[in-house]
Amino acid sequence: MKIISASIDLTKIDKSKINNHKNGSQYYNIDIIIKDEKDQYGNDCSITANQSKEERDAKLKKVFIGNGKTVYETNQTIENKNLPF
Repeated sequence: MKIISASIDLTKIDKSKINNHKNGSQYYNIDIIIKDEKDQYGNDCSITANQSKEERDAKLKKVFIGNGKTVYETNQTIENKNLPF
């Protein structure tokens, strides 16, 4: 098991891609990419806006909306951090 702590830049969210559910909930589909190496800030995951098949076929550049880092992995604390759960 891994726990990733991440943040999303809300200014980069394409509001037209928010999915409205019939129960009133709203969803924004994302992709989380787990990297093998950490960057200079200790981040080992990237978050991008999910692309439609048409966007992928057109080879459009993914929209980067955030990043994160592993803070817990299989019985070992990666970073001393108080988790909200």
